[in-house]
Amino acid sequence: MPIRMMIAAAALAASLFAPPAEAQQRSGGGSGSATLDAVRSRGALLCGVSGEIAGFSLPDSRSVMQGMDADYCRAIAAAVLGDAGKVRFVNLSAQNRFTALQSGEVDVLIRNTGWSLTREANLGLLFAATNFWDGTGFIVRADAGVSSPKQLDGAGVCIRPGTSTELEVADFFRTNKLRFTPVLIGGVTEVQDAFLAGRCDAFATDASQLAGFRWRLGPERAKQYLILPETINAGQSGSMVRKGDDRWFDVVRWVHFAAVNAEALGVKGADLARHADSADPDVRRMLGREGNLGQALGLDDRWAFEILRQVGNYGEMWERHITPMGIERGRNALWTQGGLQFAPPMR
Repeated sequence: MPIRMMIAAAALAASLFAPPAEAQQRSGGGSGSATLDAVRSRGALLCGVSGEIAGFSLPDSRSVMQGMDADYCRAIAAAVLGDAGKVRFVNLSAQNRFTALQSGEVDVLIRNTGWSLTREANLGLLFAATNFWDGTGFIVRADAGVSSPKQLDGAGVCIRPGTSTELEVADFFRTNKLRFTPVLIGGVTEVQDAFLAGRCDAFATDASQLAGFRWRLGPERAKQYLILPETINAGQSGSMVRKGDDRWFDVVRWVHFAAVNAEALGVKGADLARHADSADPDVRRMLGREGNLGQALGLDDRWAFEILRQVGNYGEMWERHITPMGIERGRNALWTQGGLQFAPPMR
């Protein structure tokens, strides 16, 4: 279901959950989080995204930002402000994304950003949650006769500088004693155009981004390009925050866990009314009917309910944005279904 349709239908579900007055109150006197207080004072979440990556953050024909990353921004806004629409999307490049977060230009970074030791240890940032398990892959022209990355000896490879891909590709070629020429081009659109123009033999980035890139070419043109089936590493991307604000870290992390837990419990934003009188303690705690979990985060007790009502659970976000690109859940399946998407209990 498109995000605008879910928001339009939200009032119906909300009317079926009449919370007690105290459940609508925020924790008093300050949240214990400079970032959380700033977001509330501003009345909007500043969320750093790419704005150029299909399936993750890309404006549609009506200039509405769409994608998994964009929906995670909306989920945080729904939890904190009660309104998924109170997001200001800030488009960031691979080169300026970390400085934007460090300087406070954005409150959270959700921009296909991978988790690594140096990014946490050197940048003063924390990786809060994994919304996508991925890996670095390559796309080539279908008529190139290449079926494996190990056949790219001597190739020119288009890569965006300042990304983890740059190091991963260099490590892969060095480990396999292969030669390559890096063709470093800054922006997402620019590097894609360079590959299509033949400036390089292959284009390397996250496999999910390659799928989105190929999908946007349309069915006929997409046949001219092949995404090699092997990825050269396994990695995860998700949300990052500044160090030193533990409460905000908790909020961003548990927004993700709430979306994953909801899918595991079978609670969808599209049919919240069905759970209005649930006797399941886990469902009742999630929907703010008991347990006062919001108070622990400095939020309204209906914070997770608002995420589901206005944005949906993890599976709904996936179906809305990733499934159309032909990407299977794979490692992004729930832990209960053999995947890596795990969430601790909400209690």
